[in-house]
Amino acid sequence: MPIYNAPLQDMRFILNDVFKADEFWQATPELAHIDSETVSAILEQMAKFSQDVLLPLNRTGDEEGAKIENGAVSTPKGFKEAFTSYANDGWVGLGADEQWGGQGMPKMVSVMTDEMIFSANPSFMLYPLLSVGACMALNSYASQEQKELYLPKIYSGEWSGTMCLTEPHAGTDLGIIKTKAIPNEDGSYAISGTKIFITGGDHDLTQNIIHLVLAKTPDAPAGSRGISLFIVPKFLVNEDGSLGDRNPVGPGSIEHKMGIKASATCVMNFDSAKGYLVGKENEGLAAMFVMMNYERLSMGIQGLGASEASYQNAAQYATDRLQGRSATGVKSPEKPADSILVHPDVRRMLLKTKAHNEAARAFAMYVAQQLDMTKYSDAETKAKAADRVALLTPIAKAFLTDKAFEACVDSQMVFGGHGYIREWGVEQYVRDVRIAQIYEGTNGVQAQDLIGRKVTKNGGAFVATYLAEIREFAASMKAEWMKVSLLNSVNTLEALTTLVIAASKANADEPNAAAIDYLHVFGLVSYAYMFARIVEAASVKEGAFYQNKVELAKFFVTRILPELDARAKMVQSGSAVIMSFDQGYFTAQS
Repeated sequence: MPIYNAPLQDMRFILNDVFKADEFWQATPELAHIDSETVSAILEQMAKFSQDVLLPLNRTGDEEGAKIENGAVSTPKGFKEAFTSYANDGWVGLGADEQWGGQGMPKMVSVMTDEMIFSANPSFMLYPLLSVGACMALNSYASQEQKELYLPKIYSGEWSGTMCLTEPHAGTDLGIIKTKAIPNEDGSYAISGTKIFITGGDHDLTQNIIHLVLAKTPDAPAGSRGISLFIVPKFLVNEDGSLGDRNPVGPGSIEHKMGIKASATCVMNFDSAKGYLVGKENEGLAAMFVMMNYERLSMGIQGLGASEASYQNAAQYATDRLQGRSATGVKSPEKPADSILVHPDVRRMLLKTKAHNEAARAFAMYVAQQLDMTKYSDAETKAKAADRVALLTPIAKAFLTDKAFEACVDSQMVFGGHGYIREWGVEQYVRDVRIAQIYEGTNGVQAQDLIGRKVTKNGGAFVATYLAEIREFAASMKAEWMKVSLLNSVNTLEALTTLVIAASKANADEPNAAAIDYLHVFGLVSYAYMFARIVEAASVKEGAFYQNKVELAKFFVTRILPELDARAKMVQSGSAVIMSFDQGYFTAQS
């Protein structure tokens, strides 16, 4: 069975030394009750739960999968008991407000517990993740009565939540959804339609499932301006909070997927199901995006979790596997061969993965801190942080998952032929993490969002403030080699930003053609910024743990960051070489 040990020392270093969490919390009145010792205890408890309870269920859950029979979905053996334990220990509500039964922990804490669960069992993590996201949307837009009725039950784990957006003909373009919401005389709505790819659409983990459904009322405007959001419970809820009749909503089937097989991905049919409007009519998309922004960061963390787990297994395998001799002389004369760790290419793959893990963990923490600022700071700071979150969410989702998939493939490659064999477990990491690049908006869509809405639309204003922060940090750096590399990367991104803004005015195809490569340049600059912060924090410490942080940063600067220049040249090449082909070319037979 694959191994996993939560990287607690790395997490504490990022939280306490790089981001100085205690100082941030003490300066924020709503968070002043939190301290690093309490958080350390939380992390240790989650490490134990992830390793002892969730990890053993990962492979068996993949092999058994979620199943549907007679219109009801069941999760793999052990999942229900694990979820009950998870809920009873208060993990669903870790970051929830105390008034709803939560523990009030900031995102800077839950970002680490989420990583552990995604490393140990990503399919399991998707069930509570959707519940938390649904609660965020409700907390922002639902009425007080709705909050009181639903939030405590979901955060306690008695009930769960979903988000129902996608339809067979409408994925990215939600403006063309067909699900209808017809007003009833009692103020509720009759919801009819079909939704697909619904994570946790049905299961046996909780007593009730609260679906958040996007639909259109009869007189709704065309396009996305006419979308409303509705609460549609699996079982109707009585005024006293008890469960009533079964609502006519249920799974038509479950998808047979490449990975995350223990997560029930359902086709959901709504047949005049009773629903309740959340907020105002035609404002549903805004409510859903409250949920989506958090989910997109979570997908980046899913990638990090898979990458961390795959690295640990590949590093252990490389240590144990004897194959050939070192090119510079025998390293283990007492053995028939040397460990494959003596081979530079094996080290290259492991170091690439390790560098991604370190930078991604820091970047996820950075975005988490910005999210906390949007919730707890003064109005001006909240506004600035919200702009920063808007800018970086596509990076957190797309760049982290792109690099995580590469990392999982590299880790699989370390195993050679054994990596393709199921019993070693690393092929599951490759299959499971692939979806993180696809759902919650494909990475191509994330790149378009970045370059379109977050860069060209505001003339690069969001980018300018981010780069100004990086330059300000660089000005105080002591490690000159890291400082020079960081500032050079910042200059490249700044020049590219000016280029794409100008090009977008001349040709509407330019932003889309540049989007993926621009996003990767942005991601590499962000990783360089994270390594700069890591180097500055580690350089004042003594011991091999901290020195290795500096050495890994040097590997990143010399062997990974140069990709930035190649990506920049791709952006500079423009759209013509892509768009000059006639459409018939792509289906023409040779």
